[in-house]
Amino acid sequence: MHFEFLVEDASGKKAMEVLAPKLLGDTDTFRIFPYKGNGHLPKGLKPKTDARKRILLDQLPKLINGYGRTPDCGVIVIICDLDSRDYMAFMAQLESLLNSCTKKPKDTLFCLAVEEFEAWYLGDLAAIRKAYPNAKEYILNRYENDSICGTWELLADAIYKGGRIELSKKGQVGVEKYAWAEKISPFMDVSKNASPSFNEMRKQLHSLKSKYKGASL
Repeated sequence: MHFEFLVEDASGKKAMEVLAPKLLGDTDTFRIFPYKGNGHLPKGLKPKTDARKRILLDQLPKLINGYGRTPDCGVIVIICDLDSRDYMAFMAQLESLLNSCTKKPKDTLFCLAVEEFEAWYLGDLAAIRKAYPNAKEYILNRYENDSICGTWELLADAIYKGGRIELSKKGQVGVEKYAWAEKISPFMDVSKNASPSFNEMRKQLHSLKSKYKGASL
């Protein structure tokens, strides 16, 4: 099987480069395309921004239609942060958008990181401890999986010198998120993650693989 992952930034791409083989296995192929932010779903399926700005949700109708016109495009996996949105309402909007597209791929998965991609790192505290041995335990231990709490800020407070305040002052949040992806994801055990949204992604991927077992896609 072949998978096309669409993620909202470079740090997500870096993490998925490591996690995708763990999730899919050795026999599947994949590509990962990073965008420059999450954005918002456009009304009327018409993007509000220039395609060159590469905002994931804004360009999603165009992207899905494009894949739908491409023979044998494989499975399309859209990974984005839930942020402060309502999970069920946002998922319904995504499914509605998919069904409204003139052309759509045979299989499209929407995988939402609740609240943010960093929740998937925090779902594997053992991996964080290996990557950052000096991480502040009292901060890690107070985290409730997939809670809407300011996920990247909590992780910064746990592992970055000076925490979220110092990181924000330096204006290096994106750079540090990339470093987290680079350092934490190699230690992650995808079968032992405590994040419900991570496990939902894993479940969707495995369910689809089982569906097509013995067939090519």
